[in-house]
Amino acid sequence: MKMQAFPLSTANPAEHHGPVPESADVVVVGGGIAGVMTALFLARAGIKVVLAEKGRVGAEQSGRNWGWIRQQGRDPAELPIMIEANRIWREIAVTLPEDIGLRRVGIAYLAENDRDIAAYEGWMPYARAHDLDTRILSAAEVKGLIPKARRHWTGALYTASDMRAEPWLAVPALARAAVREGAVIVEHCAVRAVDVAGGRVAGVVTEKGRIRAPEVVVAGGAWSRLLLGTLGISIPQLSVRATVARTEALPDIHAGCATDSTLAFRRRTDGSYTLAASGFHELFIGPDAFRSLPSFVPQLMQAPLGTRYKPRAPRGYPDAWSTPRRWDADTPSPFEAMRVLDPAPNMRKANGLARDFGACFPELGPVRLSHAWGGLIDTMPDVVPIIDRAASLPGLTIATGLSGHGFGIGPAIGRVVADLVRGVAVGHDLTRFRLSRFSDGSKIELGPSL
Repeated sequence: MKMQAFPLSTANPAEHHGPVPESADVVVVGGGIAGVMTALFLARAGIKVVLAEKGRVGAEQSGRNWGWIRQQGRDPAELPIMIEANRIWREIAVTLPEDIGLRRVGIAYLAENDRDIAAYEGWMPYARAHDLDTRILSAAEVKGLIPKARRHWTGALYTASDMRAEPWLAVPALARAAVREGAVIVEHCAVRAVDVAGGRVAGVVTEKGRIRAPEVVVAGGAWSRLLLGTLGISIPQLSVRATVARTEALPDIHAGCATDSTLAFRRRTDGSYTLAASGFHELFIGPDAFRSLPSFVPQLMQAPLGTRYKPRAPRGYPDAWSTPRRWDADTPSPFEAMRVLDPAPNMRKANGLARDFGACFPELGPVRLSHAWGGLIDTMPDVVPIIDRAASLPGLTIATGLSGHGFGIGPAIGRVVADLVRGVAVGHDLTRFRLSRFSDGSKIELGPSL
């Protein structure tokens, strides 16, 4: 397989050039889906908003994920927001001039034993409470859903209203929509520092100049901890590498999204398949990993074999040993040193995915990969994000740690954050997502998500 550059890498020209205005009502830091949708909803409300992205919009995890838009299996606190996101995706897709691959195809969590079925049954009360169309499938129904599979599954958790889209098409398209609504987006524009005056936010210092603003949203994904640390705000955030692969075009053996304990797959709009390893991540060890690991003990104990450890974070990564934790706002920052986190994929794992997919569907013949890529997922100890105003710094809002679930829920996160910044009712209980849960003595608890 000949490796290709990731479509949204800095090798390709930037789309949003600014210029950087001298002032704004709100500055959003980070051009992932949460930041883009926050900017879109702020602009829609008539707020003067600038989004600053150090590299390319959607070029990191927001563009590298599986493309699932999933309601089922969510943490109960996320579920109402995700149901809203499902609706926003459908509403906004029809307004876009480009096809982002949004399709209602259903998602199946495939059960390999009775223990899996019991876990799925345990989540069903949350589905029923929100009138989701989620149901438990029998082995025979799974066979009817995916008839060409050689593998036998005991049953499945299945939500027909769940969807998928193409991430590296969708996020840039949503950014263009935000610009049409009035947002200003500037790529290749790292925020070096958050300006503070009189004990509150006063704007940001970017590599292209200072922007005065009374409100700043940090939605920097894997880079959030680094920027927040300069403000004296510490969050227990880790970033793990996931490997994803794309096959060459293949016959249609299943139009939806499905996963068991080892393999996740979904059909793409071009006839290829996205393949990923379920429950397999790689953690690059750096100083922040050492500091945060105690908070992650409950997560690691729940899935002790799901994470592999790499001895050193590569140079330039947010948690590399050589990455500065402090710098002068008048000099280049670590965000400029690495415009786009583009981790190499684990090719041994990627090739194994192709073999496993071919073994599951032998009529496909040899499965060849056209592309494989890595991405860094920013995760929190309880696998839910921080969505909160920072009590220690008025004017600062944090939206980070989406823990690999951000693409699907991102549109509603943006709506919630926009309303949080504006000081209006957000319509959801955000208690579980509060920043203070990591400092107020609360026990770190994993929710009943799947």
